[in-house]
Amino acid sequence: MQGRTGLLTLLREYSWDREGWFAPLEAALEGVTAREAAWQPPGGGNTIWQTLRHLNFWNEFMWHRITGTPGGPAMTANEETFGPAAGPEAEDAWQAEVARARDLARRLREAVANLSEDDLEKPLQDMGTVAESLAAWVMHDTYHTGQIVLIRKMQGSWPATR
Repeated sequence: MQGRTGLLTLLREYSWDREGWFAPLEAALEGVTAREAAWQPPGGGNTIWQTLRHLNFWNEFMWHRITGTPGGPAMTANEETFGPAAGPEAEDAWQAEVARARDLARRLREAVANLSEDDLEKPLQDMGTVAESLAAWVMHDTYHTGQIVLIRKMQGSWPATR
């Protein structure tokens, strides 16, 4: 591992697919069906699907910002990034959302690994430096992964042993 870029790459791996002290997002999504993803917790709250849609929004946003690639999602009210609840019968749409998450994870892993130490000091559009933004972003993804695990435990779809 080299410097802060290596550390941020490692943190991103732990948040996406590297097992550690907590379940990464890839494991939290493993085997989830559209019916489970569309399940709304008693008393309200976001579904797994809405939470993944929110993560995908911010992951795409971050990819565009750190690579300097034009386009990407426009800054919007945070509540809008979750989108409307989806129906449990839309398995193809759910699998497409999961595939989008995997593609974004791959692209982000490459983008973070290609950053130099100098890149990390650059400002990132009202979000602090690139390094500060990436650290907060990894924590954001990890926080929402915990929500997905909790929802799966509430609905009984989390494996008894992992």
